[in-house]
Formats: sequence, structure tokens, C-alpha cells
Amino acid sequence: MAKIKRIGVLTSGGDAPGMNAAVRAVVRSAIYNGCEAYGIYGGFQGLINGDIKRLKSTAVSNIVQRGGTILKSARSAEFRTEEGRVKAAAKLKEHQIDALVVIGGDGSFTGARLLVQEHDIPVVGIPGTIDNDLFGTDSTIGYDTAVNTAVEAVDKIKDTASAHNRLFFVEVMGRDAGFIALRTAIATGAEAVLVPEIDTDIVDLETFLCKDYDPATSSAIVIVAEGEKEGGAYKVAEKVGKTHPEYDIRVSVLGHMQRGGSPSAFDRVLASQLGVAAVEALMDDQKSIMVGIMNKEIVHVPFNKTIKSTKRLNPELLNLVKVLSNR
Repeated sequence: MAKIKRIGVLTSGGDAPGMNAAVRAVVRSAIYNGCEAYGIYGGFQGLINGDIKRLKSTAVSNIVQRGGTILKSARSAEFRTEEGRVKAAAKLKEHQIDALVVIGGDGSFTGARLLVQEHDIPVVGIPGTIDNDLFGTDSTIGYDTAVNTAVEAVDKIKDTASAHNRLFFVEVMGRDAGFIALRTAIATGAEAVLVPEIDTDIVDLETFLCKDYDPATSSAIVIVAEGEKEGGAYKVAEKVGKTHPEYDIRVSVLGHMQRGGSPSAFDRVLASQLGVAAVEALMDDQKSIMVGIMNKEIVHVPFNKTIKSTKRLNPELLNLVKVLSNR
């Protein structure tokens, strides 16, 4: 592989707290290794459009604590086509960018892998998604912050639920994975958690609530991942309410607030570690891999493996919800 002199970095897909810390780490690590760093604005679509700017060390000062992404993010239908990827590769060549770091999730890595296969461009991925659903890493950038945000919101909801003896169904993000929902449920002492990985049994839920929840004297919280099979918190609440009109039911959807805010210390450190690791991997002639963290150690996972493999919920944590929900 030819010596790498210029490294590009972009953020793609949904934003996640800590992405800016990762961008900062990539830029400063590239400079530390004697390379120039280039920011690509607007994800893969920005690459196609040639929205590319050289970033010096001062350009990424004072961003480690900021949520969102200074490079912006966008989904690109054009990049999904072969013609779009030809344009993207041409822009990299035009700017003499030798290698690329992509910060995003499995969709972003799917596109990155095709760029490597079709144009032999060295690309390394950094897992940036609040869902924590990428195989090959214990944690993704943004997950810890999103859970902390959800926990803080649910703690406040519990106060008003207790004051009025209400049953709250709180919906958190997680279209295809229940990692946020599960950890939030344990951290907030929720009575139950509903996740996409397990089919919801409304009858079982009602039986549990009838046993442990007295609508006249107590309150309860059920955490629902947005991708739960019944259709989310509103659908579940509607079905329970029809059978139990005596319940004072409320629904709260936390939504995109979970994506925003200043990243936690954990996410800032993780993003910094992975940003440096991504550049080091490129300097070591690696490509078509994701850098992750397993058992507190940096690992390299082939794109093919992280895209096609499924990360599963910890069954011990699922059981923990059941054990601790008994009153």
C-alpha cells in the first residue's frame, strides 16, 4: 500500500453524542502521524458533492464536549448506487485523499465496504450509534450518553407517576435493538421492559401488572423500545387500557432528545480511543475494518463480520429485570 499522506473523515447516519470527540481524535492523530486531515461535510452525500475541507488542529478545538457532529450527517440514496460511489471515489482522488475514516453504524459501514471493494480505497470505520447494536464492540459511541439521558428523563417521570398513582409506558429509541431500553429499565427500577428481540405477550404483561400493580395505591413504569413488535408504547398502552380501564395510563415518548446533549465522560474517552485507533490502523495498512472495544481492549473487526453478524442482548440482564421487578 502506498504511504498515506492525507486522511479524510466523515460522519454518517444518525448523529450520536461523542462523534465530535471522535472527529477531533482522528484529525489530531492524523497530524501527529505526519498526515493532513480533511473533513468531509454531510456524510457520503457531501463526499459526492465535494464538500471537503482541510482541518488543522485548531479546527477541532473545543468540540470534545459538544453533541451532534460539526461535520454534519446525511443519508445518501445516490451513494447506494454504483454511479454514486464512482463520483465519491473521484472526489477523493481529486483531493488526493489516500484513506478514509467513517464514523457511523451498519448502514454507513455497508457503503464503506463497497467503496473498498470497488475502488480499493483504504477505509476504517468507527462505531457511532446510540443503539449499541454493532457486532464486534462492547459499546458504540453515543450509547452511554443516550442511556444516561433516558434514565434522567424516566427518573423525573417516576416522580409524577408516583404523585398520581399512574402507569407510565415510556418509549425509548431502539428500532431494531433493545439495548437502550434494557439498560434504562434496570437503572430506573422499571416494572417491565419490552424490546424488539422478544415478542411482546400482552396477556403476560397484563397478568404481571394485575399481580404487582394496584392502581389505587401505587405507580409503575414500563420501558418500551420503539421497535417493539406491538408497534410501540402507544399501541401497548392502548391494548392494556382496553382490558384495564381502571388503570390511569400515560405514555411518554422520549424521541430524539436521546441523540442530543453533551457526551458523557465514558463516550468522550471511548471516541478518543477509537479515533486514534482508526488512524493507527490505516497507518498499519489496514482497511475494510471497524475499530471497536472488547473487554477494554481495542479490536479490529472486518466490515463483513460486523455488518452480517447480530449483536444479542445479554440474557442475564433480561433476567435481572424479572428478578428485580417483584414487589
